[in-house]
Amino acid sequence: MNFQTEAQKDCYHKVAEWLPNICDRLSKPVEASPIFSLQFGSATVLVEIRAFRELESVIYIWSYVATEVAISDDLLLFLLKQNDDFRFGGFSMADDGDIRFHATLLGASCQENELKLALHEVLETADIFDDQIVKTWGGRRAADALFAD
Repeated sequence: MNFQTEAQKDCYHKVAEWLPNICDRLSKPVEASPIFSLQFGSATVLVEIRAFRELESVIYIWSYVATEVAISDDLLLFLLKQNDDFRFGGFSMADDGDIRFHATLLGASCQENELKLALHEVLETADIFDDQIVKTWGGRRAADALFAD
């Protein structure tokens, strides 16, 4: 595993210790990167441990919500307005237009209960909004796209 900083390495090992207590189905790290893939039912959540400055790290938690959605001004306005209502976390969009929901935590000060809460927040939000987005703007729920074909 290649780490950019000691803080990233320390955070990775801390999170690796907590995840089996939080999730039943934990994959091995993604391609020797500091990324975990977790399965909760049909949903997949990625937990990335990223270096942040020299002495800190961040835990970036995200899940795909919808894919192949027709990007329009009203969709973007909807996502932006929804972001204002979230306690923490927000919608983002990948370069290919896939819609994701994510939350970010500081690595060094993060506690296990905070990680668990953030994971569930990401999952619940993705689950709530995937149907609504697909019904209104088309595309497919990310969970359906993963199991298609």
